[in-house]
Amino acid sequence: MLRLSGIRHLYGARVALALERFEAGAGEHWLVHGASGSGKTTFLNLVAGLLTPSEGKIEVGGEPLAKLKGSALDRWRGRNVGIVPQKLHLVRSLSVLQNLLLASYMAGLPSNHARAAELLEKLSLKEKAAAKPHELSHGQAQRVAVARAVMNRPKLLLADEPTSNLDDANSVQALDLLQNQAQECGATLIVATHDQRARARFEKRLELIT
Repeated sequence: MLRLSGIRHLYGARVALALERFEAGAGEHWLVHGASGSGKTTFLNLVAGLLTPSEGKIEVGGEPLAKLKGSALDRWRGRNVGIVPQKLHLVRSLSVLQNLLLASYMAGLPSNHARAAELLEKLSLKEKAAAKPHELSHGQAQRVAVARAVMNRPKLLLADEPTSNLDDANSVQALDLLQNQAQECGATLIVATHDQRARARFEKRLELIT
């Protein structure tokens, strides 16, 4: 489902990521682990098509990302990749429901109110549909971010440091949420973190070393 080969990515003269080969199958759950500065966020951004590697090839679902440019890449990403960034980036001027529907709009898909309502119900957010992001607790905002990421039933679900600044109980809830939603979508899940607590949750791991 996901294949990287001969990857090197540079920021100026600094090598941010060097990875000879990585493959993840459909529906697999992977932990990308490593200290700060090891290239975890760079890895996610490359896989999502937000960065173009300095060297190497990336394929998602058999699609070489190098062939996609501009608006075509944006549409592909919106339809195939769900991203839960470390900073959740919910649109403050939009309601919870509108934040979910925005995912369909950005992918060039029709508004799917039924899908949005289904996710709000499943994630115990139904009563918050009209709320603005600043009216949510951190846990609620994180659930909204996950709901937005899986709105279009992506093939690939990416999460960057989803347990940062969370206590043990909330860390478990965050990882449960990601793994359950990935399983429901049949998505390949990749969680990037330096949090040692996450290691036991994933049989498949990629260790990045600075």
